[in-house]
Amino acid sequence: MNRSRREFLKTAIGTPALLSLGAPVSAVLARAASAADARKDTVLVAIQLSGGNDGLNTVVPYADDAYARARTTLRLTGKDVLKIDDHVGLHPRMKGFARLLKEGRLAIVQGTGYPKSDRQHEKAMRDWHTAMPEQSECPTGWLGRASDTLCGGEATLAAGAFVGPIAMPLALNARKACVPSVRSAAELTYRAEAPQAGPPEAATGENPLADHVRAASQAARLSDRQIKAVLAGGRGHYPNLGLAQELRTVAELVRADVGIRVFLTELGGGGIGGFDNHAIQRDNHASVLEQLSESVAAFADDLARHNCLDRVVLVTFSEFGRTLSENGRHGTGHGAAAPMFVMGGRVRAGLIGKHPSLTDLDQDAPKHHTDFRQVYADLLDNWLGVDSKAVLGGAFKHPGLLRA
Repeated sequence: MNRSRREFLKTAIGTPALLSLGAPVSAVLARAASAADARKDTVLVAIQLSGGNDGLNTVVPYADDAYARARTTLRLTGKDVLKIDDHVGLHPRMKGFARLLKEGRLAIVQGTGYPKSDRQHEKAMRDWHTAMPEQSECPTGWLGRASDTLCGGEATLAAGAFVGPIAMPLALNARKACVPSVRSAAELTYRAEAPQAGPPEAATGENPLADHVRAASQAARLSDRQIKAVLAGGRGHYPNLGLAQELRTVAELVRADVGIRVFLTELGGGGIGGFDNHAIQRDNHASVLEQLSESVAAFADDLARHNCLDRVVLVTFSEFGRTLSENGRHGTGHGAAAPMFVMGGRVRAGLIGKHPSLTDLDQDAPKHHTDFRQVYADLLDNWLGVDSKAVLGGAFKHPGLLRA
């Protein structure tokens, strides 16, 4: 049960605490927090890199002659990159990720994709969102189905949330779970109404509806106090970047412990300057990679400062990679395989899997060797404690993202 930002704000800010008419979000979050007390408190954060990230200039095979030959103007040399080993390195603007890798907080899953992958943005993103490429009309997303499981099928619990300015992504579409779209933690604070006049039984426990309303109001005030306490305690040090501010909101909600277990945010949007670089890629791509790297590094530092990093895993995904060859406009075309980043206090840091071959290509694009659903399955089973087979519709081998 997805809710538009307008509907969400109307409920969060302007309506009485009557669950019979639809729960205020603060009450919903409080109930989610209460339900989470008896479950794991791990949190999954996903970042959508919109447009198709060029994995070859993100995790750069600087020592591969095929890379150098195909990219006469876009290539990055061994002197340019932040070296990981003798074969690959990170883009030079990803200093935050390089530090996280050195600190043992970042894993890089190389060569991810899926069989018969689509190279059209909408169709490919749909496949990554639903995690069911064979079902073109699937109405729910993998994070939405996970949220349904986490909320126990109760429609008034918010197990997932979208933090960002764009429309609610398909990945969070759920059958029952409440999945709000938010821009800041302050939006979720509760505005208590004046006590309502009513019959005597409303205060005696003889009116079940009144009891329900009273309990919801008390829970909402508790959630409200938790969020306000976090906001009053300082907002962390984040760069003045859109993604960084969205991750700040996620960190605040994690610290407030309001029961949301799944978050999704986005970088790149649909306009110029995102990851879909058919022309003038060098500067555009460098800019968005720096935003990603610095924002996630600030998020990790904030969580670590508040002893929350071991509770959180963050994963990135993009609808496809790019072609090996650059075009005549100093850009690249839609490709296939690309890396996924996984950050957290309990991840198995380092490179996972080999860099894809640059001589065995699929229409000028590196082939995948790790199905992205393997990454999803590992995070569902071993992090969120959700049965991946039920969410993904099948069994997928875990790549081993987490430390025991």
